[in-house]
Amino acid sequence: MTPSKNAISAAASRLAGHVRRTPTLRLAPGLTLKLELLQASGSFKPRGAFNRMLSVPIPPAGVVAASGGNHGAAVAYAARALGVPAAIFVPGITGAAKRARIEAYGAQLVVGGAAYDEARLASEAFAAETGALLVHAYDQEEVLAGQGTLALELQAQAPGLTHVLVAVGGGGLLGGVAAWYAGSGVQVVAVEPEGCPTLHAALAAGRPVPAPVGGLAADSLGAKQVGALMFPLAQASVAASVLVSDKAISAAQYWLWQECRLVAEPGGATALAALLSGAWVAPAGAEVGVVICGGNCEPGSVG
Repeated sequence: MTPSKNAISAAASRLAGHVRRTPTLRLAPGLTLKLELLQASGSFKPRGAFNRMLSVPIPPAGVVAASGGNHGAAVAYAARALGVPAAIFVPGITGAAKRARIEAYGAQLVVGGAAYDEARLASEAFAAETGALLVHAYDQEEVLAGQGTLALELQAQAPGLTHVLVAVGGGGLLGGVAAWYAGSGVQVVAVEPEGCPTLHAALAAGRPVPAPVGGLAADSLGAKQVGALMFPLAQASVAASVLVSDKAISAAQYWLWQECRLVAEPGGATALAALLSGAWVAPAGAEVGVVICGGNCEPGSVG
């Protein structure tokens, strides 16, 4: 099932005291940034992780997750806050900054293959063997509802938006945002790197299908296949699916530093890259919201 607005509202109540209400930054003309890179653990991911872990009983074996880094850090952070053990499986492409953050939160870090999908399979085997609760990065209803709380906040902070741009990996954030804004008149625009066209491929095929994984943002947006739960939401509610180059992503990172003194990781700058590069052009008079969804990178890597 895809999350209802009631489920998202319930998640927001459940998450109170566990996640931050991140600020927005309005930039003239007609541009508002949702600064989710300032969320606990450095990305939007604690919203879904906490909602999953607060919605179901956690067994003595604790929790397990597979992640390119951000989801793993969020699950590790939530597990520490809730006093339960966590095992995080990451692929070999996960950067040192994200690995260090996972370990700093006290989780067991396991390198489970070269790419995210291999780490996912390893985490599922671990869950089957130990009984640990699997906290999926994007394809669980509780996770989608938790991510949708970002849109609930954004609508209250910037009620006049006409468009919201969201980066896509497995699609958990996009699914939650689309579920909240469904029927509101706000158009949701999905943005992906050219090297990780997961949703683009699924929309073309009419169903989730395997897609290439590569490029600058692969550690955070490098799911091999878009989630099954969010895909009907994307089909019904996403106004446009846009691809951006690594060059455009890097330029967006640099722009965020130069103009706002924000250090965003490549995945965190991907949605903004669509607007700055012209891959997506805002209609005249539009009020555009852009989710800056993560900042887990070394400051020296920007620019």
